[in-house]
Amino acid sequence: MSASPPDPAPAERPAPPGAVASRIPAPDTRALFLAFLGIAISGFGGVLPFARRMLVERRGWLTADEFNETLSLCQSLPGPNIVNLSIATGQRFAGARGAVAAVSGLVLAPMAIVIVLGALYSRFGGLERLQGAVTGLGAAAAGLVVATAAKMAEPLLRSRLLSAGPFVLLAFAGVGVMRWPLPWVLLALAPVSVAVVWTLRRGGGGAA
Repeated sequence: MSASPPDPAPAERPAPPGAVASRIPAPDTRALFLAFLGIAISGFGGVLPFARRMLVERRGWLTADEFNETLSLCQSLPGPNIVNLSIATGQRFAGARGAVAAVSGLVLAPMAIVIVLGALYSRFGGLERLQGAVTGLGAAAAGLVVATAAKMAEPLLRSRLLSAGPFVLLAFAGVGVMRWPLPWVLLALAPVSVAVVWTLRRGGGGAA
């Protein structure tokens, strides 16, 4: 009696959106140092846009949702957001050594650059052309921050419009329009937003 042919291999199921980063090997301390060094030396006027581009779009270490969640946690803690982000990312992939490597890559080069630029600015800061250049850099930095905020908000609003949209608008109104202090806005909105999402998920609204 001839053996029956083997069953065909089942078709590979597409990975869920949140699993993209899990297929990429975890970075070691050297990769973390170099990545955050690249972020640091690219981010004149603010490194958050470059951090998202490096970690999500170029290296794929974090998904868009993971980056948003990690940054949200870092914003609720004292200290600079990007430093907190480097610590959290380094710790996630390589423990304490990874956190030290990521922070070192982030702060060493900018520290040296700022010392040099500070000395130059104290000498030539009164020049009118230099002041105009600094103003232009500030406008470019603001544009980068707005673009990054839009990229971060897009997946949230696409998948959780009803639960996330009102809080995005309230936070913008409170900080951007009313000029209320950011910590007070976070303290007011964070518990309510967590309760809303928790309630929706318990009620079967998994996409909340």
